Amino acid sequence: MIPENLKFTKEHEWVSIEDGVATIGVTDFAQSELGEIVYVEVETVGETIEKGEVFGTVEAVKTTSDLFMPITGEVIEFNSKLDENDGDEPGLINSDPYGDGWIVKIRISEPDADHDLMDHDAYKNLIS
Repeated sequence: MIPENLKFTKEHEWVSIEDGVATIGVTDFAQSELGEIVYVEVETVGETIEKGEVFGTVEAVKTTSDLFMPITGEVIEFNSKLDENDGDEPGLINSDPYGDGWIVKIRISEPDADHDLMDHDAYKNLIS
């Protein structure tokens, strides 16, 4: 089920924006294509990452995939539950991609940054 309140990218990231902060994760479709996720690496906390640039990687049993920033902004938080040094539960992306499996939070650099992201219907059409 694709949440209707989120925005999406063609690279299968989702974005939720509240008070100038965007929470970003990978979609249910993406995690199912990747398979069992065993490691998430984000070493960009504190950095401003431009839209389209790589901000981290997700490693699954069979592949590694880059994570692309959907909106320009400063990475202010990496989900500690996914971090091998804290919670070490990268499988949350598989079990709860739109909830506890979020990956980063960023402080958005520009207003209306989500204007070119897909809504629920457009993303549903992309993956069907």
